[in-house]
Amino acid sequence: MFQNLTINNTFETLRFMVVNNTKLSVQALIADHYNELSGALKSAADFIVNNGFAIATRSLRSVAAESNLSPSSFSRLARAIGFEDYESLRDCARDELASQSNQLANKAQQLSNDARQPVLPRQVQACVSNIESMLSDVDEDLLESAVSSLAEADRVILIGALSSASFADYFAYLTSWFDGRWSVAGSNGVTLASSVSRLTSYDAVVVISKSPYAKRAVLATQMAAERGASVILITDSHAFPAIKYAQHVFIQKVDSPHFFVSYASTLVLIETLTAMLVARAGDSAVEQIQNTVAQNHRLDAIAQAL
Repeated sequence: MFQNLTINNTFETLRFMVVNNTKLSVQALIADHYNELSGALKSAADFIVNNGFAIATRSLRSVAAESNLSPSSFSRLARAIGFEDYESLRDCARDELASQSNQLANKAQQLSNDARQPVLPRQVQACVSNIESMLSDVDEDLLESAVSSLAEADRVILIGALSSASFADYFAYLTSWFDGRWSVAGSNGVTLASSVSRLTSYDAVVVISKSPYAKRAVLATQMAAERGASVILITDSHAFPAIKYAQHVFIQKVDSPHFFVSYASTLVLIETLTAMLVARAGDSAVEQIQNTVAQNHRLDAIAQAL
């Protein structure tokens, strides 16, 4: 099941890139044009999204052979998404690869250069700014709609990889106090593939992914949508490769003097969603939380007695 891009999505992506003084990435251009592509070009686009390193470093003939697609499919795709030719697309992919490789190191170098400047005030200021921006960036109707999807789902699967994995765990921990429907895909001996393969249109999936985007998070987002699940995406850019598959998208500011992106606004959103779910569940959530507290006390008492 494919989630159609709208004209508003396209203009919002363009606005985001202009405001942030960056050019559109190959993946962002693919996302904007994906639903206009033919079947063969969609296959080429999927290969590019999932094999960025190969696109940036290997010849067109080699890429075509590995993907089992014709070289002309990639050339036509390049023109369809706005490049003059495939070489222009590959040059852009190379620039992106170099930028991604250098970004973290450059920010770490900047921290070293500014070693005599106190970090705490700058970190706090960046995080406060990120959080305050949520008041204008997060649409209340979108928030309510996402909560409805989570509350009404038979099961809720959380997906987070790389730096986002611990935040998926935290989300699951909070909801475990009052709701037994939530689980983290790929944890406790359950593989990500098996979790996704059991999804239905009655389930919901929450994907947390920040740049650099983990391939497994991107593919899992697409696979969840294809299974008919309601997908809620928490990310930092419209350039997330699988953004078109999500019904509810929360794009957050992640600015930080740190060498890595900040997750401060993500924590606030997770806690907001959790609080809204408790408020909606009412007495049943209160009773379950009371029972959880009681069982925790009992377990502590038994442990102490032993």
